[in-house]
Amino acid sequence: MATTKFKLRASTVSGKQGTLIIQVIHKRVVRQLSTKYKLYPEEWDARRQSVVIHEHTDTHRCHYLQAVHEAVQLDASRLQLIILTLDHSRKDYHAEDVVKQFFMKEKTDDFTTFAETLINRKREEGHSSLAAKYQSSLNSIKRFLDGRPLPFDDIDATLLTDYETHLKNLGLCPNTTSFYMRNLRAIYNQAVEQGFTSQCHPFARVYTGIAKTVKRAVNIDEILKIKAYRLPPHSIEDFSRDIFLFSFYTCGMSLTDIANLKKSDLQGNYLSYRRQKTGQRINIRWEECMQQLVDKYQRDDSPYLIPIISHPGKDETRQYQNRIHLINHHLKKLGKKLGISSKLTSYVARHSWASIAKNQNVPLTAISQAMGHTSERTTTIYLKSFDNTPVDRANSKVLNTIA
Repeated sequence: MATTKFKLRASTVSGKQGTLIIQVIHKRVVRQLSTKYKLYPEEWDARRQSVVIHEHTDTHRCHYLQAVHEAVQLDASRLQLIILTLDHSRKDYHAEDVVKQFFMKEKTDDFTTFAETLINRKREEGHSSLAAKYQSSLNSIKRFLDGRPLPFDDIDATLLTDYETHLKNLGLCPNTTSFYMRNLRAIYNQAVEQGFTSQCHPFARVYTGIAKTVKRAVNIDEILKIKAYRLPPHSIEDFSRDIFLFSFYTCGMSLTDIANLKKSDLQGNYLSYRRQKTGQRINIRWEECMQQLVDKYQRDDSPYLIPIISHPGKDETRQYQNRIHLINHHLKKLGKKLGISSKLTSYVARHSWASIAKNQNVPLTAISQAMGHTSERTTTIYLKSFDNTPVDRANSKVLNTIA
């Protein structure tokens, strides 16, 4: 049976990164494969065959090293599968045969394998958010398949319609099913572009649009109830409520922007940050209520202003996703306890700030700027979703005719 080993080939230039190579050994013959993974000597543990991420490593480098670690594990698994397949064939083979099949690994007819390779590539390129969306969608269809392989030839209208029905039966809303479908379609289209399969438009019959959702907002009295409600200090329930309030205090800042706030973003009397969604720069005057929450969760060992990401540099995307689910879970429970009719989530703080600002006759331009909208037209459409006044007045007139 052939064996494999990863080795770091040091650079001939001092201080430069080395290249990770793979050795395939079979019948005392050694063949080498060069990879695109670049590491410093202290970032590779030869005995454990593993990437090493040190505590002092900066966030950007941590993302890269995590991606390399996952890619190495994936390559090792694929090599093992190639070797097992060759062994089970009971035909004589050489180390060179393993190498050839490894180089052909991307020429797969399996959608799942292609998707996993693409996801790892996106992580390596620094597109961790996109990789997380692809991974979430891939996990969903893998659960539906229940361990069955997914050759490209099996991806057709029938399969996807059955998958869509499965998602609906789980109680998922149209926008969630559409989210999965759009991401899977994006992966499929990239496979078409790269020549792995032909374009058969299998997603044509499933819903991939974005349904208009009702914006949920709470009024100022409910905001005060949320703020005044007694919760165990520093509990996850307390933390979730404080994140909601911090969002409201900062003109409806989104949770992803709160999670990415750095201490360096607080400059004197202003908080200055860029929206993750649009890249737009937003400046907010720093108020005492904001400072109180920051002081409450101050951590000297973290670069973040609010510790939603509690372990900087260690798979931060996964930490954020886990924490956002936890925060929204406890906000929904809090909303029920307080008798709030709207389902309370972190995004309700954003909707509420916009709604209350509108009712306080804050100019549209100021609301648009505070929320980081790229145009006032976006803000106008956004605010219309809260305003049911014309419908209420019309209904009152109709009902008055029969009073």
